[in-house]
Amino acid sequence: MSRQHATPILLTEGGGALPLIPLSQLAGDSAVSEADIQALVHAHPGSLPISEIDPMFVGAIPICRELNTSAGSIDNFLVTPTGLPVLVECKLWRNPEGRREVVGQILDYAKELSRWSSSDLQREVSVRLKQREGNPMLDLVRAAHPNVNEMEFNDALTLNLRRGRFLLLIVGDGIRAGVEAIAEYLQAHAGLHFSLGLIEMPIYVLPDGARLVVPRVLAKTALITRNVIAVPEGYGLEGTVEEDAAQRGSVNSALNDERYQFWCEFLPHVHLDDPEQIVPKAGRLGYLSFMLPAPSGSSWLTVYRDRTRNRVGVFLSASRNSAGEYAMQRIASDWSNIRVELGSGAELSGDQDRPRIEDYLQLSSLDDPADREKAFLWLADRVNDFVNVLRPRVRSAVADYAENS
Repeated sequence: MSRQHATPILLTEGGGALPLIPLSQLAGDSAVSEADIQALVHAHPGSLPISEIDPMFVGAIPICRELNTSAGSIDNFLVTPTGLPVLVECKLWRNPEGRREVVGQILDYAKELSRWSSSDLQREVSVRLKQREGNPMLDLVRAAHPNVNEMEFNDALTLNLRRGRFLLLIVGDGIRAGVEAIAEYLQAHAGLHFSLGLIEMPIYVLPDGARLVVPRVLAKTALITRNVIAVPEGYGLEGTVEEDAAQRGSVNSALNDERYQFWCEFLPHVHLDDPEQIVPKAGRLGYLSFMLPAPSGSSWLTVYRDRTRNRVGVFLSASRNSAGEYAMQRIASDWSNIRVELGSGAELSGDQDRPRIEDYLQLSSLDDPADREKAFLWLADRVNDFVNVLRPRVRSAVADYAENS
């Protein structure tokens, strides 16, 4: 069950009780904005409950706001005296699309920074702070910790950047339905070993006009995992998760570029009814993974194309011996109802331990423009169908799994 918190009550001297008004409920100039949250984090970094998420990052020092990267601007950038970076993305939870996209956004920032060195970071911080002389980032760190050694700090920062050792924080103004579900979609990114926390930062207005901030951790996770994709018998994918590392070294190959182009053409066709379902970005493999709400990324939809067979399809996947696998088994046991909801074409195969729920479309040639467009339209519709039917069942089964465990 998601955590819920009651509105704080201010007790007056006369024994009365006054409910405080969340700033997020006010309109006009009084309403809280993402810029307000950014300013709060930058001016009062101690308001972030970092010790509850990952104690290694305690004592992070605010460096700048809106740090520019090729993936976009990081709302708040902080760093510890030991060279551990902290990335903060501030969001208002009024827009379901914002909830769905914010995770992918902050992961993009992390992936981009993992390609930087301390010199790259120093350069961009200097540009942002408009201070070309010296090392303004180190100056800010030394202002709080004068004994920091420059060489050790830069070496540690470069190593942490390249390892992807970050703390990623998503900070919102208040509870909205489904906010905590953001954490369910997270899965490991090759080479990145980060911690992530979802922080609610509601701001209340006191009777004298002062503001009360009540930070709390909604969810936290440390991610160092790997997905295993179960391929239905008779199907072939044009790559595996294990091949990803090797493919990063040859991303300019014709095959990888062609795969990437295929998914770039496909994704604009995807329009999902579920506002919280994250849509993956185009990749250079033969499949995409649409993560479902199971812990540790243990349940997902594999959306694939098999170029050798001129076939596209979608099937439910899960990690072995996991909550996701339990959910898959539970769903398969209700196949008589699932089949009706998924419609014609959906099939159940495999055995009781590893059932496979899938559907595919056979075409004449995926290189033919008409067939290609037909594949995109069909696949987009089926992904939406599978999300609508299977996602709530996965969530329900996972809740039962947690209780039984």
